[in-house]
Amino acid sequence: MANAFFSVPKAYNEPILGYMPGSPERAALESELKRQSETKITIPLVIGGKEIFTDKKIEVRMPCDHGHILAECCLAGEKELQLAVDSALAAKQAWEDMPWEHRIAIFLKAADLLAGPWRSVVNAATMLGQGKTAFQAEIDSACELADFFRFNASYAAEIYAQQPNSVKGIWDRQEYRPLEGFILAITPFNFTSIGANLPTAPAIMGNTAVWKPGSTAVLSNYYCMKLLMEAGLPAGVVNFVPSRGSDVSRIVVAHPQMAGFHFTGSTKVFQDVWAQVGKNIHTYKTYPRLVGETGGKDFVFAHPSAQPEPLAAALVRGAFEYQGQKCSAASRAFIPKSLWKKVKKLMLDHIKGLKVGDVREFDTFMGAVIDKASFDNIVSYIEEAKASPDAELVCGGYDGSKGYFVYPTVIEAKKPDYRSMVEEIFGPVLSVYVYEDKKLDETLKICDTASPYGLTGAIFAQDREAIVHMEKMLRNAAGNFYINDKPTGAVVGQQPFGGARASGTNDKAGSAVNLYRWTSLSTIKENFVPTADVTYPYMKK
Repeated sequence: MANAFFSVPKAYNEPILGYMPGSPERAALESELKRQSETKITIPLVIGGKEIFTDKKIEVRMPCDHGHILAECCLAGEKELQLAVDSALAAKQAWEDMPWEHRIAIFLKAADLLAGPWRSVVNAATMLGQGKTAFQAEIDSACELADFFRFNASYAAEIYAQQPNSVKGIWDRQEYRPLEGFILAITPFNFTSIGANLPTAPAIMGNTAVWKPGSTAVLSNYYCMKLLMEAGLPAGVVNFVPSRGSDVSRIVVAHPQMAGFHFTGSTKVFQDVWAQVGKNIHTYKTYPRLVGETGGKDFVFAHPSAQPEPLAAALVRGAFEYQGQKCSAASRAFIPKSLWKKVKKLMLDHIKGLKVGDVREFDTFMGAVIDKASFDNIVSYIEEAKASPDAELVCGGYDGSKGYFVYPTVIEAKKPDYRSMVEEIFGPVLSVYVYEDKKLDETLKICDTASPYGLTGAIFAQDREAIVHMEKMLRNAAGNFYINDKPTGAVVGQQPFGGARASGTNDKAGSAVNLYRWTSLSTIKENFVPTADVTYPYMKK
């Protein structure tokens, strides 16, 4: 038994490597890209620390070359999902009883393994399977995931150290218990770091988890699972079960011991799960904690005093990096008429210089969108804009012959409530509404109310009074708010991420706020010298 209050190493943000020609990190990544491209693997389930192979499988294809099959992924059925729940529950007591510093040490080790020998493996899998460029993979699957592990370890220690006041003769203390039951984590395709963070953030606090990864992110997520196992994560603490959503809803969400649900994905899925939990609330052992980050229709709003050059650059980067498939991507912009002509020209000049292609080529700025369903959905918006009298296609297009390529697309909407201005598209499509300079407040109100979401947003202005005014009017329109910057690129420990309204519960991944959701406080009062008296002094005559 340790007799010390341990100090966790100070968390820091993992430095971003440059991948310049001739650099060792570029050589290592190119080698790993070649290896993974030429090696077709079978991805198993991982339940109770054991790899399990099933007959039901899906193919993992490259978005940039949809004829190239990278892997086959086994799918969990009813038997395997029940086994995963049983495994999480069986592992819980030993994991909960493990001294917190040893739990934390596993994730600190995972961060160092990821930053070192596993870096090129996870980055290459993210590039090939999810269509990210080397830079986009680096800031996600290497840096942000390492940041999650390190900062969550630090936040856990800070939480455990928070204790109540005690008066003379009394010792008051708090224990931060894990939740009773297991956590279900359902994770998205677009960020490998989110995939691994959603099951492990609750695990750091002593919970065990069932992890359903996104079907188009299983390659990188499987490598993250193997990384956690190498770091020493005990069997059953996290159970990796690629599966059909309907099966998970029927078997796992409905389980009486589901104590928490950690989710990133579509608003509809989160609302459906919330409705299911509400309908079955009387069957659960404890009220499940529901934590979700869902959709977004993120905005950039420019004031007439904004500088056109940084505004245009922010629009291009914010809308088109990773093909617009970030929850935070700029997808609608409000530009004053006095600036639009210049901003439009600057944007088109930037877009002409962007290469759209295979992410294995390091001069590529944009790859392909994730799959055919996404491609078809985005194409429908482009075709509608071409035909609509309420919109003008400024630039854009698509080619799905080899990969699911959608080119940087800008739609000028003639009405602020045009469909592409208010609906989430999740692709490289930026809709712009040009407003009359004198209608600033009217347009700010439209920005605030036209969309049900409230995830990220940015304003551009040089006039400080205008910044104050715009920030006030858009106060509830975004959980992550940016001033003179693009609305993407939140960094763990600097800009904790999340939004409200139809964008989620705003429990801020990458902050202590999120970890509090995975604890159940126990308040303990110890009386050193208990009284034997029943009456009180005021009762004396």
